[in-house]
Amino acid sequence: MADQMRVLIIGAGWLGLPLAMHLQTQGHWVMATRRSEKKILDENLHGHVPLVHLDLAKDNAESHLHQLLKQHQVSHVVGCFPPGLRQSTKNVAPKSTYAKQWQRIVNACHDLPLQKIVMVSSTSVYPERAQAMREEDASLTLAMAQDNFSDRARAMLQAEQTVIDSQHVYAIVRCSGLIGPHRHPARFAARMAQVSDAAPANMLHQTDAIAILTLMLSQADSMVVNATSPETVSKARFYQQAITLSGQSMALPEINQQPDKRILATRICQLGYQFRYPNTLDALAAIEPEHKVQQ
Repeated sequence: MADQMRVLIIGAGWLGLPLAMHLQTQGHWVMATRRSEKKILDENLHGHVPLVHLDLAKDNAESHLHQLLKQHQVSHVVGCFPPGLRQSTKNVAPKSTYAKQWQRIVNACHDLPLQKIVMVSSTSVYPERAQAMREEDASLTLAMAQDNFSDRARAMLQAEQTVIDSQHVYAIVRCSGLIGPHRHPARFAARMAQVSDAAPANMLHQTDAIAILTLMLSQADSMVVNATSPETVSKARFYQQAITLSGQSMALPEINQQPDKRILATRICQLGYQFRYPNTLDALAAIEPEHKVQQ
């Protein structure tokens, strides 16, 4: 990464904004977008990352993004925004919304000399099977042919396929459950009805997520990678430790023995990435307890 990159990060949220700040410290030119104009004003009071307004749900988003990319001679685009599938209403088809947003990004990049598109995806793309999951275990083709992929997985994979078909060099980074500053897992436990002692806790600290995305920006080839701590414990043990470390007086949800998938980090490790927090308990211990866990 000796050469300066000109990076546009779409989605300056919990992950996107610290990623932008990290890239800036490495000497790269960075700009980021927010969907809320009010939040742009708030964020500009706290940092030096240029923020601009972009709402991918708007019909003019494609032309606006194209102008931004061309005007600032952007070399790398990072899509770092949630799919929003849980907020879908009865009048909006969740399978198409996220993919449509990514199609607008791809269209805006179409005739520009970009070096790379990086998509922050999720390990929720994998089928509902209690087994180890490698990158090749999820694709749109597989999801259309098998009934153990959820609607959410198919929606995510449709968006991934849009990036794959973009004719640009790409990286799709499938992140496990993201934890870190202001996202303490104890708050997740408070919302759970049950937790399994036979299912692995697939988690990733924000620090490792930022470092992996930075690495992916520098890779010359197109690829899909899992981003997850390579060592973990059961969900029951993980969330019990989260509650203990948070200092909150809450009980662990009812424990069951339901097995679940284990996400493998083999490929990212083969690329030479060394995790700051290779074990999910190490990642958990590194999070400063929040003053009050949100219920």
